[in-house]
Amino acid sequence: MQTFHTVSGLRDALMTARRAGQRIGFVPTMGNLHAGHIALIEQARESCDVVVCSIFVNALQFGLNEDWDKYPRTFQADSAKLVAAGCDYLFNPEDIEMYPNGLDTQSRVICPTMTDVLCGASRPGHFEGVTTVVTKLFNIVQPDVAIFGIKDYQQLAVIRRMSEDLCMAVEIVGAPIHREADGLAMSSRNSYITAAERPLVTVLHNTLLEIAAALEAGEKNFSSLEERGIAAISAAGFKPDYLSISNSKTLEPAAHDDTELTVLGAMFTSAARLIDNTSVVLV
Repeated sequence: MQTFHTVSGLRDALMTARRAGQRIGFVPTMGNLHAGHIALIEQARESCDVVVCSIFVNALQFGLNEDWDKYPRTFQADSAKLVAAGCDYLFNPEDIEMYPNGLDTQSRVICPTMTDVLCGASRPGHFEGVTTVVTKLFNIVQPDVAIFGIKDYQQLAVIRRMSEDLCMAVEIVGAPIHREADGLAMSSRNSYITAAERPLVTVLHNTLLEIAAALEAGEKNFSSLEERGIAAISAAGFKPDYLSISNSKTLEPAAHDDTELTVLGAMFTSAARLIDNTSVVLV
């Protein structure tokens, strides 16, 4: 695996592959890689000739009082995992490389839909930071395929919309959520969970599954299901952020005649904010 810290270095390396007509797959990350990330690399490896991964902790998507400064940075361990997974190129730029004119004057990419609800409501400006950095990374790598985990369901939906709106020549692929044995969705922020909290945090996943089962059984009282879910999370000792039954494509609150629904939830532990989701198709 070759590692690059500059835009020009990575572009030069990819030029040969692009001229040869090779299919380029891209997995953007913020590092602290876990098995879920590696599964994305392996999925890209199966369908592409060249696999590129980026590790960049993007300050633009972190709000005030969020965890940018303490976000786990494990570059050496990440590099070893990527080598073992068959990644070809690693792009690991410094902040000044990605934002040469500073964050304050950086041109922004704004998606006007789906960004002010759910995680967007809790983290104002977050998705503007995401769409801006992903656009920059797409321009740098120019991949044929970009793979994102479905755990960040809203992020995936926003990136798909942005890519469609801006006529980007990249296929956006969603990959299944990777989970621990007890169902906890893998996340770089899981390291913030305390030992006492760890057996209890599965309440988020279990609650979403219970709501999904009720929907499949014909329950249509969405607000009641959401309230029961929030109560279950609170009873387990955690602070709910949101719990929503939404249209899978638009992320608008579910209508009674919607057939594709996604149940999304977020909650706070003492030091982590955890998110999860599950989707159902009603027949």
